[in-house]
Amino acid sequence: MKLSFDATGQVVLVTGGASGIGAALARAVGAAGGTAVVLDVRHAEELDGAPGVEQIVVDVSDREAVVSAVEQVLVRHGHIDGLVAGAAIQPRTPVAAMGAEEWRRVLGVNLDGVVWACQAVLPSMVERRSGSIVVFSSGLAHMGRAEASAYAASKGALVAFAKSLAAEVAEHRIRVNIIAPGVIDTPQFQAANPSGGEREHWLRTTGVGTPEDVVGPLLFLLSDAATMTGSLLTRDRAYPKE
Repeated sequence: MKLSFDATGQVVLVTGGASGIGAALARAVGAAGGTAVVLDVRHAEELDGAPGVEQIVVDVSDREAVVSAVEQVLVRHGHIDGLVAGAAIQPRTPVAAMGAEEWRRVLGVNLDGVVWACQAVLPSMVERRSGSIVVFSSGLAHMGRAEASAYAASKGALVAFAKSLAAEVAEHRIRVNIIAPGVIDTPQFQAANPSGGEREHWLRTTGVGTPEDVVGPLLFLLSDAATMTGSLLTRDRAYPKE
C-alpha cells in the first residue's frame, strides 16, 4: 500500500527547521504543494530556493520574538494549519558540572520554545476550529542518559505538556500529538556524539535512521488521517531500506 499527502493550501510552521528532521519535513511540505515556514535561530542557505519553503530567523526561547514571527506568518498567509515544534539543543554535561545558565538555556529552547509557539498559533486555530500540533519527545525521557539530564527532563516535560494541551483544545477540533523519532542521524545527534562511539552502538542495536525516515510519520500526524490527539507515536527501530 502506498500513501501520498496533498498539502495544497496548507501552511505549516516548523521550529528548528534549518537542518535535520525539520528541514526534511519543510521540503516535503513544499513538495506536497503546501507552504512550510521554518523558524530557526539560523538561516539555512540549503533551504533557499526550495519550493514552498520560507524562513524566519528567531530564537524560540524568546516569547516576544516567536509571537512576532507567527504574526508575520498570519499576515502573509492568513492562517496556520500545522505546527511542528522541533527546535531543541542537547549539550552533554554532568549534573554536578552544569551551570544555571546551561540548564535554563536547554529548558528555554526545548520546553519554553514549544510553549511559546503553541500559545502563538492557538488563537487562530481556535478561531478556525482546525489545526494540528506535533511536539518532539525522546526515548531519553523515560530511559535517561548520563550527561543529558537537561535534555531528557525537557523531553519528559513535553509529554505531560502536550497531553494536557490536547485535553484543553480538543473541543476546538485541534489535535496535539507527540512523536519520539528514535535515533536519527542529524547534525544535533552528531554534535552530541563527536567521537562516533554512540552512533556505532545504536547501529548495532536499534539502528540509526535518517531525517527523511521521520517525514512520513510527521505528515501523517499533520494530516486529517490522524484522528487521534494526545497520543505518542514512537519509532523504536530504524527500518531496513533493503
